[in-house]
Amino acid sequence: MKKIIVLCTGAVLTAGIIMGGCNPSEVEGSQLEKQDVGKYTMPDESSKHEGTWLQWPHSFTYGKDYEEKVEPIWIEMTAALSEGENVHIIAYDEYEKNYIYDLLYAEGINMDKIDFYIVPTDDVWARDTAPIFVYDKNNNMKLMDWGFNGWGKKTPYKKDALIPSVLSKQLGMERINLNSVVLEGGAFELDGNGTFLSTHSAVTNKNRNPHLSKSEIEEYIEENLGATNFIWLDGVPNLDITDFHIDGFAKFYDKSTIITLRQDDLEEWGVSNKDVQTLMNAKNAFNEPYQYVYLPISKNNVILDNGKNLEYKGSYVNFYIANTVVLVPNYIDPNDKIANDIIQKLYPDRKVIGIDVRELYKDGGMIHCVTQQQPVDLK
Repeated sequence: MKKIIVLCTGAVLTAGIIMGGCNPSEVEGSQLEKQDVGKYTMPDESSKHEGTWLQWPHSFTYGKDYEEKVEPIWIEMTAALSEGENVHIIAYDEYEKNYIYDLLYAEGINMDKIDFYIVPTDDVWARDTAPIFVYDKNNNMKLMDWGFNGWGKKTPYKKDALIPSVLSKQLGMERINLNSVVLEGGAFELDGNGTFLSTHSAVTNKNRNPHLSKSEIEEYIEENLGATNFIWLDGVPNLDITDFHIDGFAKFYDKSTIITLRQDDLEEWGVSNKDVQTLMNAKNAFNEPYQYVYLPISKNNVILDNGKNLEYKGSYVNFYIANTVVLVPNYIDPNDKIANDIIQKLYPDRKVIGIDVRELYKDGGMIHCVTQQQPVDLK
């Protein structure tokens, strides 16, 4: 049975709307202590960032029309993010770098907060292809480089697969070579307390890791991401290009809370009844049940400005938490405001900014999919 998270005395989440403003971390389960396992620690997305990485869209893979349609999303993200942290932009080449600089300067963005790295890319999905930044046991920052193969060789990927190794040299930061295991950043969630949440269809799928068993993959994850408790949903192979990434419909809020969709919305999203029950009955590394905050999906199917109906709805769970803002995918839909308001109450010290992602969404992604955080240096 689904649990409704109590936010404070007399305040509950009802009909998808939060009433009251307490932090869910104040409720049962907040006293858990992080387990000290694995070689590295991946800081939570909501922890302090040094900056955010973006791979700027270009015309070299999918043409000029693609670039022009999605570029306004990158401008809006950069403007919002630069208010509270650095924005590290990966540009395809020197010409593109100069073009992007002039574009952002003309928008009045503070260019002191922007820097550029020249790395040829295939596409824009930084969550899956930019480095994952972690700390070692001595709080030294490392650059983690998991394998990437275009979500099972569905798209051009060979340039994107090299991004972490190229950036390791440019940043002068040690690279942890994990290329023998394909693992995209959007395919998993960590609760910061030893639990790894994912789908088999996006990780143990033979189009990713044909030579590795589930237990072997779990060993890599335990050693390098510190997970000891695995919540595996079956997922749905080939339902979308990612083979059903978890970050489209579930996200850890804190050590004891999962942000997700209500059961009927999960099922409409494509989640099987079996997976719904697995998610709703999940337990953490201490065998304690999670609590849940529910976001809606869009009320209507997503419709582009040209009138094209995508014939599916949009998720708001794929939001990105930055230092001073939370960027939320919006769809010019009546439920945009409902979702934005719920998320604003979850993060009262950050400003929620809804960004129209429809032109990106038609190609399979949202805000979380195209951002990657770099935590602050602890040394």
